[in-house]
Amino acid sequence: MTARIAFQGELGAYGHEACVETCPAYDPLPCPTFHDAITAVRNGAADLGMIAVENSTYGRVADVHSLLPESGLHIVNESFVRVHINLLARKGASLDRITDAYGHVVILPQCGKFLRDHNIAPHVSSDNAKAARDVAEGTDMTVGALASELAAEIYGLDVVARHIEDVDNNTTRFLVMAREPDYRHRGEHGMMTSFVFRVRNIPAALYKAMGGFATNGVNMTKLESYMVGGTFKATQFYAEIEGHPDDPGVKRALEELDYFTDHLHVMGVYPAAARRMKSGAR
Repeated sequence: MTARIAFQGELGAYGHEACVETCPAYDPLPCPTFHDAITAVRNGAADLGMIAVENSTYGRVADVHSLLPESGLHIVNESFVRVHINLLARKGASLDRITDAYGHVVILPQCGKFLRDHNIAPHVSSDNAKAARDVAEGTDMTVGALASELAAEIYGLDVVARHIEDVDNNTTRFLVMAREPDYRHRGEHGMMTSFVFRVRNIPAALYKAMGGFATNGVNMTKLESYMVGGTFKATQFYAEIEGHPDDPGVKRALEELDYFTDHLHVMGVYPAAARRMKSGAR
């Protein structure tokens, strides 16, 4: 039986594109929400999950960082997908006839200039690939969808305008999740370690907790905070660093961090993607 990888969205979504690029041996399993994709991995319906976490233009994907620590899953890989936004329409349609375009709320501002320049009204759809499917199933030649070329192939649409994103390095980062961790594999482009923590209630705890990474020469590429438990008093931090927990400097830095925290959970140790440097993620 072929292994499966779950993603949020419908066939033709950018998550689907990430699955094809990163895990081509896996059959894609479309899921309505990120929670559904995570659940599919957790209950065995899928072997891996492809979860979008941030976009270079739009920023952090809402709610994902609060979902991941509670998922019970482990990060085993990362993927950077160059997001090319295309205006898709029914066969025979032309750009000058398109008056309205549908896309996910995240993608609309990423091609806002193009839409304004062509007097195309933007409309929100729950998913870019769904927007493409809806256009394909309709009869209106003046309506378009903002989606991938993969979606155009799947739903039999024409690409009436190609690569219309406002920023020419528009990239989405995905994390590959699994039920079991894999700390053994070493990537040729280095390793990444992701973890969440809450600092102890002592003066300058966060400052002291971060000091160990500086003194041990460990590069922290991400540090984000968010509230937990619906209270302003409880703040959790999500962090990513370069290196493997077995590396001497990383090991010492994590030991120092542990001293100043009342909760520390390593969410994943995984190879750094080849596109990490090209995407400016460092």
